Amino acid sequence: MNIQPENTMNKGVWPTMITPFTDSNEVDYAALEQLVEWYIRQGVNGLFAVCQSSEMFFLTLEERRQIARFVVEQAKGRVPVIASGHVSDSIVDQITELQMMASTGVQAVVLVSNRLAAAEDSDDVWKANAEKLLQEVPDIPFGLYECPYPYKRLLPPELLGWCADTGRFQFLKDTCCDTEQIGRKLNAVRNRPLQLYNANSATLLESLKLGVHGYSGIMANFHPDLYVRLLEIHDRLPEEAERLQAFLGLASVIENQLYPVNAKYYLQLEGLPVGLHTRTKNKALLTYSNCREVEQLYALTQQYREQYEHLKKGSV
Repeated sequence: MNIQPENTMNKGVWPTMITPFTDSNEVDYAALEQLVEWYIRQGVNGLFAVCQSSEMFFLTLEERRQIARFVVEQAKGRVPVIASGHVSDSIVDQITELQMMASTGVQAVVLVSNRLAAAEDSDDVWKANAEKLLQEVPDIPFGLYECPYPYKRLLPPELLGWCADTGRFQFLKDTCCDTEQIGRKLNAVRNRPLQLYNANSATLLESLKLGVHGYSGIMANFHPDLYVRLLEIHDRLPEEAERLQAFLGLASVIENQLYPVNAKYYLQLEGLPVGLHTRTKNKALLTYSNCREVEQLYALTQQYREQYEHLKKGSV
C-alpha cells in the first residue's frame, strides 16, 4: 500500500500564464517581469508557466526552460510556480523536456494528457508511458493538464484514481467543462494528494460546491482578483457568489474571441507593457469591435472591483 504524501499545492487561483513577445518575436522578459508582479498583486495562489496559454508548442526548448526559471526567480517564493512544456511526440524527447523543466526550480512538472498517447490509444498505453516518465523524472511532484491542443484527452475517473495512487500527482487542470464529470473525478481521488482545479468559468461555482480546489484557466489573465474573490466567498456569501459567478461565466465567452491577443490587449488596459504580438494568432485580426468588447469587459471589471473596495471599507 502506498503511503500518500500530503499535497503541498496551494488551493485557489492559478493563472495559465501568457508569454509576452517583442515585435521582433523574442520573449519580452521585461514585460514578463511586470506580468508576474501583476498576477501576485491580484492575489493569485500560484502560477502555471509554460502551458498552452504560454504558446508552449511554439517555444523552443531553451525558451521554455528560460521562461520557467525566470518566473520561479521573479516569484521569489511569494507564490509557487509549476510548468509543463513537454510538446514532443516521442516519449524519449519528452523525458528530456521534462527533466529540463524539473531543473528550473518549479514546484511541480505538469504532464499534458494528450502527449502520453495518441487519440486512438487505450488508457493502458497512457499508463505505460506515464510510468516511464515518473521513473525518469524522480523526486519532484507531478501535475496533469487536459490540454485541448492538438487534441483533448480527458482523464476518466478510473485513470485519475490510478494517478492518485502513485502518490506523485498533486495537480489536475480539468478541462471537461462538465460538473457531473468533475464530481466523479473528485470521488475518484478523495483522500489522496491529487487536487482538482477547474479551467472552466461557467461551471466554477458549481464545482466549488462539490469540493474543487481552485481555478486554473484563461480568464485569470483578465481579472484574476475576481476569481480570488469568488473562491473566498463561495461558501459564506452565497448570494454574492451567485451574482459574481453570473458575471464571470458570461465574461468568459471572450475566450472565443482572439485569445491570447485579446488577453494581451486587456493587460495593456491594466497598464502593463505587453505587446500584442503572438506566435499563434495574427494580431491584425483583432478588430475594432473586438477591442471595444475587451474595453467594455475591463470597464465592468472595474465596477466589480470598486464595489468590493466599498464593501471592504464598510461604506456599502
